[in-house]
Amino acid sequence: MIEPVVEIKKLWTVFKNGDKESVIHKDLEMTIERGEVLSLVGGSGTGKTVLLRQILGLEHPTRGDITVLGKPAAELGARGAASRVGMLFQQGALFSAFTVLENIAFPLRELKVLPPNVVREAAMVKLQMVGLTPDAADKMPSDLSGGMVKRVALARALIMDPPLLLLDEPTAGLDPESSDSFCTLLRALHHDMALTVVMVTHDLDTLFELSTRIAVLADQKVIICDVPKEVVAFTHPFIHEFFLGPRGQRAMELLREYPFTV
Repeated sequence: MIEPVVEIKKLWTVFKNGDKESVIHKDLEMTIERGEVLSLVGGSGTGKTVLLRQILGLEHPTRGDITVLGKPAAELGARGAASRVGMLFQQGALFSAFTVLENIAFPLRELKVLPPNVVREAAMVKLQMVGLTPDAADKMPSDLSGGMVKRVALARALIMDPPLLLLDEPTAGLDPESSDSFCTLLRALHHDMALTVVMVTHDLDTLFELSTRIAVLADQKVIICDVPKEVVAFTHPFIHEFFLGPRGQRAMELLREYPFTV
């Protein structure tokens, strides 16, 4: 039996503000299988990005268990997650004082186990893997377009060849052409690197183009986690509003015309 890449059991997330408590997740459960692209959707305040950070080990739930690749997620934060989990943050989170190549190489350089020339070569490989040319290596983040920032951040997330990739709004802020191009890149990398991907996105085109399953966060838990067509057919106010409005209908038309299969 193949072990799940991520397994979440009885997870509670409670935030405190003085004497008040806000329950974000209550007995949330979810399993992410190897090789899938699972997308997290939900309304504002449902804890989508919080859940990504908990999987990465940067935050800890109030109670419950998260295992990532067979180990507690809390160990990732303590020991460094880069070799097991790659993370693409919403705004890229590039270091403004570093060049493109220095940003990509940063996680590998921090290990201090490889000579500088090997680190540089590895970073150059990832630079080109995400569709950027070598002449971008010495540019500064301030010189990059939004699409290039996303690609550099993705290259950095993949520098250690992690089996699990987390994406927080990967196409947010991109124009339609850049968004389509980035989705095409993600699909190719998912296939070529045998990645398991967990993605938070509000963009319906991205959602339907990439997702093998969609997990919907509502009512403090995952109310359904299934293939897109089954999720859209599930009866719930958020799903009706999110998927069955005009934008959702257009995206569904594209899904019917160009179905995504792994």
